[in-house]
Amino acid sequence: MLAILFGGGIALLISLLGTRVAINLFTRWGYGQEIRDDGPTTHHTKRGTPTMGGVVIIAATVVGYFAAKLLTLNAPSASALLLVFLFVGMGLVGFLDDFIKISKQRSLGLRSRAKMIGQTVIALVFGALALSPWLEDSYGRTPASLKISFLRDVSWLALPTVLALLLIWLFVAGFSNAVNLTDGLDGLAAGASVMVFGAYTLVNIWQNNQFCEENPSSTCYDVRDPLDLAIIAAAITGACFGFLWWNASPAKIFMGDTGSLALGSGLAGFAILTRTELLLVLLGGLFVLITMSVMIQVSCFKLTKRFTGTGKRVFRMAPLQHHFELLGWEQVTIVIRFWIITGLFVATGLGVFYAEWVSRL
Repeated sequence: MLAILFGGGIALLISLLGTRVAINLFTRWGYGQEIRDDGPTTHHTKRGTPTMGGVVIIAATVVGYFAAKLLTLNAPSASALLLVFLFVGMGLVGFLDDFIKISKQRSLGLRSRAKMIGQTVIALVFGALALSPWLEDSYGRTPASLKISFLRDVSWLALPTVLALLLIWLFVAGFSNAVNLTDGLDGLAAGASVMVFGAYTLVNIWQNNQFCEENPSSTCYDVRDPLDLAIIAAAITGACFGFLWWNASPAKIFMGDTGSLALGSGLAGFAILTRTELLLVLLGGLFVLITMSVMIQVSCFKLTKRFTGTGKRVFRMAPLQHHFELLGWEQVTIVIRFWIITGLFVATGLGVFYAEWVSRL
């Protein structure tokens, strides 16, 4: 348990201090954010604000995790190393996207096809390794499972390997893009991520305390390396918390796609490795709602344009947070209310998680 405190504390400190250094460096190098011309006009004042702050979140998380392992003299687990690979790999895809935006001085970075190829490669490599028998432990458990899970693996929902890989790709690509869509207002994605990753810290600690190797019973969790995953969850929570100090309105720096893609893939990775895939839809409910708003907007516009010749929109603008901006809500009001919604989703998700355990007693 001491390693969890070390991981979270070190990542928080590095992020809090490192983000200040990044702001100075990125400002000096001219790494400023480009703003969409079709976005809310209030965002135009943010043009030139340093971006790619996700580099600090990723660095703080990785250093925090490995420092915690070093201080407690424990070797990293296969599950943790896979999650670090997914987190850093997807962050690299986002970094390329951000760097192209900066170097080309435009709001569009990687083409959508190139971006999706990068996300797909990282997700499939992660999935193939997580399901690989080469990484089985002494109990025959691989880091990920072929079964669909909600709070635990559903025994009768085993999938063929190809379909399991497809599901892993769907979660990783879906949630990495969902957090990316949410990162549209100062502090919104970072604050929401603090709560959801904090929830996964608690989930992993609980799974470790009820680990089947330690306490075999009908209530135990048959997962891999829950304590090690808790260290990473605490490190990401601390890193986001420190970054939020500088990202809160008015933001001094943005996380960019570097941070949002890494955080979204990290959430998907935790859901897959902790056997709580469908629970993430509840814990990360805000990210799901914002993604759904985009899907509804695009679908409605295309369908009405096809059948009536005039595209109709459900929202004034998508993603959802921009709809409320155009209704006249202050950005800070939107962010705080969306944080409250995130808190309600997280509290409900943790309540369901605990209630299922109690029902097995």
